[in-house]
Amino acid sequence: MELLSATLARVKPSPTIAVTTKAAELKAAGQDVIGLGAGEPDFDTPQNIKDAAIAAIDLGRTKYTPVDGIPELKRAICEKFKRDNGLDYTPAQVTVGTGGKQVLYNALMATLNPGDEVVIPAPYWVSYPDMVLLAQGTPVIAEAQLQTGYKLTAEQLEAAMTPKTKWLIFNSPSNPTGAGYNRDELKALTDVLMQHPHVWVMTDDMYEHLAYDDFRFCTPAEVEPRLHDRTLTVNGVSKAYAMTGWRIGYAAGPEKLIAAMRKIQSQSTSNPCSVSQWAAVEALTGPQDFIAENNAVFKRRRDLVASMLNEIEGVTCPVPEGAFYVYPSIAGLIGKTSAGGAEIGSDEDFATALLEETGVAVVFGAAFGLSPAFRISYATSDAALTEACTRIQRFCAGLR
Repeated sequence: MELLSATLARVKPSPTIAVTTKAAELKAAGQDVIGLGAGEPDFDTPQNIKDAAIAAIDLGRTKYTPVDGIPELKRAICEKFKRDNGLDYTPAQVTVGTGGKQVLYNALMATLNPGDEVVIPAPYWVSYPDMVLLAQGTPVIAEAQLQTGYKLTAEQLEAAMTPKTKWLIFNSPSNPTGAGYNRDELKALTDVLMQHPHVWVMTDDMYEHLAYDDFRFCTPAEVEPRLHDRTLTVNGVSKAYAMTGWRIGYAAGPEKLIAAMRKIQSQSTSNPCSVSQWAAVEALTGPQDFIAENNAVFKRRRDLVASMLNEIEGVTCPVPEGAFYVYPSIAGLIGKTSAGGAEIGSDEDFATALLEETGVAVVFGAAFGLSPAFRISYATSDAALTEACTRIQRFCAGLR
């Protein structure tokens, strides 16, 4: 009898984690490696948030909590949605999970049947299609192009819709591109959704607060209030509050959906870490001024990386509206050979040769569903980014 399930064969391990692991292994072996793969702020968690966690421990708040979140955190989440997005929810319409990834996974597990389709714009976060597959659904990839700044058009969304479509997964600002949809661009998409009342919207707003220049974040249920009752608005504290390891994600949506997601969570992990929940209460209700300070640093790094990459012949790097990634196209480099003799037939070949010959770790574009490109996370020091981009320039100059 075969030990492993057939479902496991439908999915692949996370490529971003694989790149980060490979870079760490090479570093441990003594190689000079600059890892630009991890989607994680290099800032420390703010002190007031850490203090709230310490206080929770001292007060003995270390027991089981309600399955999908303490009342205090659910109230703070309701206040956040009202304050930042103009969205009204009750605590019964809120769920808290062990990171945004669990919240997304719970929703898909609770709603998908075999044959159900989920529209996913590409480039996409690597986990979306595999979570759909694990839940027995069918990912339908709608490719956004470099020419539109990696943003899906209304025509492309319409073309991806079928009677089997159950969800659209929407992520802005985007991982991996940093592309952010303004209100008009988002309204064009919500107009399409209004023509398909059987389609639900799962919006991943994890990078909401990481927005630059004159870009103003907005979320689908805010732009089109008539979508409110078929939208799951997902967010978390990982990125804006530099709390990746604390593992707190949350969402709000129709009460029936939230109850179904709670049922899934009750038979998998049960409650998220109690101490992390109390830290998240402080994150959402405490001072927010450090976000703007961090964003100024991120913007400086974005401009540094984009300008250095755009100096390279054969590379085109759009300047993103948010998050902390760039997604340069390398269409002009395919078919060349590196100084070390590696043939660049794909973006995976490019990333492999770049790591082996220069010690710079990036994630290849095929992992995100749109090639040929690669992703850089600029959530690291200016010095490391300058050195990494200098090495990339040198590597590309050596291609023949």
